[in-house]
Amino acid sequence: MGATLLDAVSSGFENLDSGIGVYAPDAEGYTLFREIFDPIIEDYHGGFKPTDKHPETDFGDLSSFVDLDPENKYVISTRVRCGRSIAEFPFNPCMTEEQYVSMENQVSSILSKLDGELKGKYFPLTGMDKETQDMLVDDHFLFKEGDRFLQAANACRFWPKGRGIYLNDEKTFLVWCGEEDHLRIISMQKGGDLKAIYSRLVNGVREIEKEIKFARDDRLGWLTFCPTNLGTTIRASVHIKLPKLGGDRKKLEEIASRHNLQVRGTRGEHTESEGGVYDISNKRRLGLTEREAVMEMQQGILELIKHEESM
Repeated sequence: MGATLLDAVSSGFENLDSGIGVYAPDAEGYTLFREIFDPIIEDYHGGFKPTDKHPETDFGDLSSFVDLDPENKYVISTRVRCGRSIAEFPFNPCMTEEQYVSMENQVSSILSKLDGELKGKYFPLTGMDKETQDMLVDDHFLFKEGDRFLQAANACRFWPKGRGIYLNDEKTFLVWCGEEDHLRIISMQKGGDLKAIYSRLVNGVREIEKEIKFARDDRLGWLTFCPTNLGTTIRASVHIKLPKLGGDRKKLEEIASRHNLQVRGTRGEHTESEGGVYDISNKRRLGLTEREAVMEMQQGILELIKHEESM
């Protein structure tokens, strides 16, 4: 699709403090520039070697998931999201203005057909009125133009064209169009009912993929813009209050790492906990199934709650 090596590495050249610094300019980039991508993928994804193969998609038996905190004592909110790229388009650095518009038209048309608990409305960023903008900001749903790493990767061209947010009526199912990835599909709600939240995400993904072919690689699974987000592309997370366990950060990290969980501050990566609240999510996304990725989060959170109650 016309991608060059410079498209892949420009962000890292401009930002020498990048964690990774390399993005895929299109789906083919992962194989065309594999000499760069393979060592990064192996290092970041815990030894996923060039000879390894990601398993087929398997969302699993949805009844095996539970409410993590039925008494609402610890879990404030739960969120499960995944990324998807539309097969017919390159990724951000190589997208033309016409392609952004075409992608948004295609996506918004498909989302408008969703019904049941997924039924909602698409809000394009282009020409968004202040009332809608304020509503989405207040609800913490509105994404903004990319940070310096995405800017340097040419991921924000023609902003805000081709970008928008779909929101179901209950505000528990979202689709971001044209942010970092073509699509970010998100299911979330207050409390810890992981079963309901994950089931809603799976339902949404299945409905959308009836109409759109997504970019997938036999070895790497679902492909997105950043090599840190391959395979299942699933991040299942909770905001959770752990005041006692949080007082012993070393122990918290030790239990979390046993279950391949990542501990972040309240406002995400590189932030501190506020009031003993942490953002905790599954770390592994590549080399395991969707069910396994979300189940690691479930088991780890249940274990953390057990330790919190025993202290």
